[in-house]
Amino acid sequence: MFANQPKGLIPAALSNMGERFGYYIMNAVLVLFLCSKFGLKEESATIIYSCFYAGIYVLSLVGGLIADKTQNYKGTIITGLIIMTLGYVVLSFPVFATADNTAWLLTVTCIALFLIAFGNGLFKGNLQAIVGQLYDNPRYSAQRDSGFQIFYVFINIGGLVAPFVAPMLRSWWLEAHNLIYNADLPALCHQYLSVTDNMNTQNIDNLYALASQVGGQISSMSSAAEVSAFCSEYLKIFNEGIHYSFIASVAAMLISLGIFLWTKKGLPSPAKKEAVATVKYTAEEKAAMATEIRQRMVALFAVLGIAIFFWFSFHQNGTSLSLFARDFVKTDSIAPEIWQALNPFFVIILTPVIMWYFAALARKGKVISTPRKIAIGMGLAAIAYLFLTIFSACMHYPSGEEFRALATGVRESMKTGTWVMILLYFYLTVAE
Repeated sequence: MFANQPKGLIPAALSNMGERFGYYIMNAVLVLFLCSKFGLKEESATIIYSCFYAGIYVLSLVGGLIADKTQNYKGTIITGLIIMTLGYVVLSFPVFATADNTAWLLTVTCIALFLIAFGNGLFKGNLQAIVGQLYDNPRYSAQRDSGFQIFYVFINIGGLVAPFVAPMLRSWWLEAHNLIYNADLPALCHQYLSVTDNMNTQNIDNLYALASQVGGQISSMSSAAEVSAFCSEYLKIFNEGIHYSFIASVAAMLISLGIFLWTKKGLPSPAKKEAVATVKYTAEEKAAMATEIRQRMVALFAVLGIAIFFWFSFHQNGTSLSLFARDFVKTDSIAPEIWQALNPFFVIILTPVIMWYFAALARKGKVISTPRKIAIGMGLAAIAYLFLTIFSACMHYPSGEEFRALATGVRESMKTGTWVMILLYFYLTVAE
């Protein structure tokens, strides 16, 4: 796999690995963080998540245009790393959200997310363009596919470690304050502190029961002031631990920046293409070329249309699948964010296997075409979600809101084990 690869591949992959570390922390925690910090409804949190990830993809076009216009690809990459770092710095400040400051604090959070998305747009596509330039050398051109597979594996090493960071720091910070983690408590605490939400008797009972489990000193005999004090303290400590994971993202970004600055001289700079001499064509040649271009564009947009639906389903991992893990999967030993590590884990494990399998088929003259691979991937992704749908129906799961309103004991008895998420992410990763 590593034979006959250009020297710049590993430094570029290491630079990208640190950036992906921060990216995968955000993918794992963003929706759950917005809910636990600001008390947002799941629908509002997922809209912010969706806008953030749409920004990452759309702003990649802006980053490419800037690099092409300035012909300064390395400078654009460095600027992107710095801007992303600033975004994570803003998120790392553990300011407690209250009714008085939520409006401006949420605005600042969204600005930080924009900085991360914009910096990512300046960084990601242009670094990949430089990696592609490494293989324009005829000596390495035959290794292009395997080179990008190696690059992709390094991305997923950062993604494998990242989802463990926020839960680990959060649990450590809670334990330092004689509290322990519970996925259901933040929503109940926000509901109790809210001046607009009406908390029914069952949810109040759930709050008392869970508070006693995590180390809180409240019960049905406690005054409203005591319950409010516990809820505020738990939310404060709970979310401070997540803020500290963004400090880890800052450190990872600085490492990526340092590696890129140290090794950038050994990386190519995409050169501006020379102007091509004007060639005159006959009317018949122009018509034939126009037909061919239309056919190619139709094929291109067909593939893009299929890809949109695949990533539409795959990126549920940071929204509906995170919420499913929080509400319906046992979280006493595995926090819901950690499930995000399964995807990069399976990528690292399965990539060499899949590369070997495709190479073996090619040697036998049984090459699988790209359209067929796409179809297989779409089919496997559909199977993954069909499995989760059938499983949820067999378990008679209600909506998340209805499920959270059930008594604590009833919910715990209905939660599923870890095997569901393992199987689900296995299918999604093979499809990817």
